[in-house]
Amino acid sequence: MKALTLGLLGLGTVGSGLVNILRTSSTEIERRLGKRFEIGCIAVRDLNRPRRIDTQDIPLTDDPFEVVQNPNVQVVVELMGGTTLARDLVEQAIKNGKHIVTANKAMIALHGNELFELAEKHQVQIYYEASVAGGIPIIKALREGLAGNQVEWLAGIINGTGNYILTEMKKPNADFSAVLETAQKLGYAEADPTYDVEGIDAAHKLTILASLAFGIELSYSRVYTEGISHISADDVRFANLFGYEIKHLGIASRGDDNGFSLRVHPTLVPKKVLLADVNGVMNAVLIHGNHVGSTMYYGAGAGGGATASAVMADLMDLARCWEAPFDAHVPGLGYQADAIYKDANIMSIDDIDTAFYVRFMVKDQPGVLARLSQTLADCDISIEHLHQEPMSDEPDFALVVLTTNVVNEGQFGEALAVLEGLDDVEGKITKIRVSDF
Repeated sequence: MKALTLGLLGLGTVGSGLVNILRTSSTEIERRLGKRFEIGCIAVRDLNRPRRIDTQDIPLTDDPFEVVQNPNVQVVVELMGGTTLARDLVEQAIKNGKHIVTANKAMIALHGNELFELAEKHQVQIYYEASVAGGIPIIKALREGLAGNQVEWLAGIINGTGNYILTEMKKPNADFSAVLETAQKLGYAEADPTYDVEGIDAAHKLTILASLAFGIELSYSRVYTEGISHISADDVRFANLFGYEIKHLGIASRGDDNGFSLRVHPTLVPKKVLLADVNGVMNAVLIHGNHVGSTMYYGAGAGGGATASAVMADLMDLARCWEAPFDAHVPGLGYQADAIYKDANIMSIDDIDTAFYVRFMVKDQPGVLARLSQTLADCDISIEHLHQEPMSDEPDFALVVLTTNVVNEGQFGEALAVLEGLDDVEGKITKIRVSDF
């Protein structure tokens, strides 16, 4: 039986999970493929470090370039992360004629355009199912399952840490800092949680999903990115009062004149929408195609087993097409390379139209609400919901929360500037976008 030889870069949580799958599921893999996999070598950071799995029968090296230069390795599985050394190694492996399977969303989002071009030049494949949403086969769904559709929009909860935090903030007396600390203790959040809570991780993933959905080049630098660190327990409570849940979403959509909106930000989602029920560390992506309508993909977005499962699926796809010519494979970004939109029109956040949730503090005196409503009306903004309540710790002030009709973002920003300039309004105004999918 034919064997394909793998070289692994990294033996952390995902790498160990992959080795475990290869060992425990070898019979099932062979039944499906008529081929088997063997591990030629694995690059690790520290040869003396204790392992999660037994590696006595696997050659280890602390020089990752030994893996990509090894003439017996046919597929390089990059599981080390980062965008510098990992990129150098992947580039060298491609030049050496080796296929790539990777879980590295940052590398694909930032350098994927160049890597796919290089792979085409050398007639090798790059598979990256594990780069977005862990064990959910969302890359395959966009590249193949929905290929008969024009994707109109997609929206996803694609960072489990942020979703866990917002879920926990629904509990009484919860606040962002305390919940984040708990997430770190549980291992859901890193010691430096910036990539998760400020939306950078989600923006990497949205970059990839948008490229697959619309056939545009990877455009990470043009994704509008906003985190969740400013979300308060009051925001979560008021959202619930108005019939919404707050979710940290990545949203990609087609606009007018062949423009595209790519954005990551907190969003009020109606409770009737399935995304509103995705809680904890789980991920979900909702996709709307012009023929199929809306479909949702849900599951574990991280973890060694889930992510290794996606890596294994890529390896099996690659094995099935092993002897096929290069152009018989599904194109890397789902579209023929010469049909990818270069320099696509990515809309500014100020050009989108959306509804808003707004929270701010006002002086607790007669006529304030009338003046606020008139100010918004003068800016052609209608109020959909309005709630006011006294502040126990600030007896001379009240908390006002409202939602608006759909309005242009740039226009709304100008209206908020006017509101903040009123004598009745104290401090900064918090705004969160509202989407009804």
